Amino acid sequence: MKQKQIFFDIYKNFSTRRMIMLSVLSLFVIGVLFYFNQISKALEEREKAYVDLYAKAIAFLIESGDECDYTFIAEIIQANTTVPAIPSLGGVPNRPVNIPELEDPNRTWTDLEKVEFLEKKMEEMKAQNEPIPFHIGEEEGYVYYANSTTLKTLRFFPYIILITLFLFGGLAYISYSSSRKAEQNRVWVGLAKETAHQLGTPISGLMGWIEVLKTYPDFDQNIGKEMMKDVQRLETITARFSNIGSEPTKRSENIGELIETTVEYLKKRISTKIHWSIDNRLKEPYYKDVNRHLIEWVIENICKNAVDAMAGVGQLNITISRMPNQKIRIDIQDSGKGMSLAVQRNIFNPGYSTKKRGWGLGLTLAKRIVETYHDGKLYVYRSEVGKGSTFRMII
Repeated sequence: MKQKQIFFDIYKNFSTRRMIMLSVLSLFVIGVLFYFNQISKALEEREKAYVDLYAKAIAFLIESGDECDYTFIAEIIQANTTVPAIPSLGGVPNRPVNIPELEDPNRTWTDLEKVEFLEKKMEEMKAQNEPIPFHIGEEEGYVYYANSTTLKTLRFFPYIILITLFLFGGLAYISYSSSRKAEQNRVWVGLAKETAHQLGTPISGLMGWIEVLKTYPDFDQNIGKEMMKDVQRLETITARFSNIGSEPTKRSENIGELIETTVEYLKKRISTKIHWSIDNRLKEPYYKDVNRHLIEWVIENICKNAVDAMAGVGQLNITISRMPNQKIRIDIQDSGKGMSLAVQRNIFNPGYSTKKRGWGLGLTLAKRIVETYHDGKLYVYRSEVGKGSTFRMII
């Protein structure tokens, strides 16, 4: 049977408004990156022009005679405090500036180490930027240079801005989403409690009418007992609704008796072609603090799912045993159609269902009841397509 995913349109479909917002956001990101990229290019060209002027100033300084006033030229050379540069004449590096390694006072260099280091640095700079040539007479020299720290920082700056915006946007979205979900939860809790309150009156009325029917001599008292059980079941369901949104009250319950009672009630109200088997391996009554109404609902939900998987015909085995860590293990095994690994991975996800009708919330709520409220575990212990499934509950 093809699996049905409930709520698909709610959670996965993009609305027109969301697509417009996504498009605007994309254009904003592209615009920011383009703007800073243009600034980086302009600064890069400016540094290149400055290094070219720096190279010409060095050449002029070397060629000028002693009588030349080169104060202005020297100011140009000394003004370079940001761009790492290594002038080279005849392949020999000379007068490097703004090289952090050479300015480290804790490190000493031999002449050979310094030359080797500068030659390696020149190769790295050449890979970044084309060297600026200059001439001294017939001899040609080059100024190797790297991008300044300011330019490097500017290239990363737009990404820092965008990451910051996305972080704040994400936090704002999470806050809004949490607030909206909390509001929705309050609405559902209020609706559930109001439903429980409204059910109280007709249930009381039904109990009264059953008592009236029992007074008639021709009325079958066994039918009356079963009708009363159904009304009591309605009371249990009402109690479940009224407890939604609040911490469930626990009390000491005989687990074996609780499960057996629940199964006995289901036997008479589910297909007579189901063969039930209960193997209670607890040697004596074993009590645990649980919420009886909720645990009954979990057992009922799993058993009804098993009956659906068997199409109303098959074997349903329930085994109750005690574990070494004082926990109780309940295995519910059916002879139904089984589940594939893909179904097993999604079976507890909210909204996932393999039935034509159903909200896909039963097993999700059952897992939450067992694991959140009772500090236990609920999972698919074993399943094979065509051979059935076993759900294991540990409380």
